Amino acid sequence: MFSGFFNYDNPVWRFIGKFFDVMLLNILWVICSIPIVTAGASTTAVYYVTLKLVRDEEGSTVKAFFKSFKDNFKQATVIWLILLAAGAVIGFDLYFFLRVQNVQSTFRTIMLAIFIAFGVVWLGIVLFAFPLQARFYNPVKRTLFNAFFMSIRHFFQSIGMLAIDFGFLALALFIAPVFQSMLFLFGFPLFAFVNSYMLVGIFDRYMPKEEGDETEE
Repeated sequence: MFSGFFNYDNPVWRFIGKFFDVMLLNILWVICSIPIVTAGASTTAVYYVTLKLVRDEEGSTVKAFFKSFKDNFKQATVIWLILLAAGAVIGFDLYFFLRVQNVQSTFRTIMLAIFIAFGVVWLGIVLFAFPLQARFYNPVKRTLFNAFFMSIRHFFQSIGMLAIDFGFLALALFIAPVFQSMLFLFGFPLFAFVNSYMLVGIFDRYMPKEEGDETEE
């Protein structure tokens, strides 16, 4: 009984090992995101590794991270800068109509509704863009379009991932100090790791079937 429990191939130890990988990813992600402009490539590399972890694919976490960082650097950086600029515009407009133009009016209500909708769409694209870049080879425009398309088509999964991410963040910042420690240890890669369990199921629907697979459906 105990020999089986302490076997490194035991599912419990393998799952614990994944959390050590996530801790390592957090260190790599922070270091590689410090220049800010490289945050897109770093985030893509995190998803590249977490998607492998969820699939139980073997390999070195460090090597896989830097392989993806190098291979996706150009496109991931362009995607990051586009999303950063779009997010800044949406955020400024929301701040303007919430704080500056705070006189109640029909125009203000309409503009707030519009930019909140833009913000939701932006969150959906951000949710899928970097994992898509990590998993598929496409031009930047196609990756962004696919991110928007998938966030709409898989609406409930998108809401589920956002609810888990923001729920954990709220617990860490405002309610339970223990979650703050987890956030410090695991950081963003923890969110990527949890999201990857849903993303793998979604992405599998878009993978071409290998030769020999049944293609009746």
